[in-house]
Amino acid sequence: MIEQQAVPEAMRWSTENCTISRTMEILGDKWTFHVLREVFVGVRRFEEMRARAEIPRQVLTDRLTGLIERGLLRREPYRVPGQRERYEYRLTQAGLDLYPVLVALVQWGDEHLPLEAGPPLVPEHRGDCGEKVTVVLRCAAGHEPTPRQVALHPGPGAQPRV
Repeated sequence: MIEQQAVPEAMRWSTENCTISRTMEILGDKWTFHVLREVFVGVRRFEEMRARAEIPRQVLTDRLTGLIERGLLRREPYRVPGQRERYEYRLTQAGLDLYPVLVALVQWGDEHLPLEAGPPLVPEHRGDCGEKVTVVLRCAAGHEPTPRQVALHPGPGAQPRV
């Protein structure tokens, strides 16, 4: 006798307003994360960013424009004596809130795509501590569940699947 598999609960809910999809519309290509990586490590000027990350000029312009329009970066004017006014790119609070995502990507990459020589970036606690920083799952009660102990359930914005 063939056992019939239960239909997952998720099949009852629409993905049209999915948070992951909406987020990936902004972050869903490698160049966007390259730009964010540069700003996170302190590279804020266009030409420095372009040279260090080897991003084509138009791609960098497009990604910076998109990140500004979506509220992750803001432009700050500066002027080198004898030159025209230019801009540095600074993180907004929304941009800073992506820092754990970047650290999680570094953590995942170091674990699953390790380099023989070791990790090229190591997130460390600034100041007197200096210890390695990791991203962990933690519930509101302070527990640290494993991924298999976490379930995504429909929230107030969920819409039934048509």
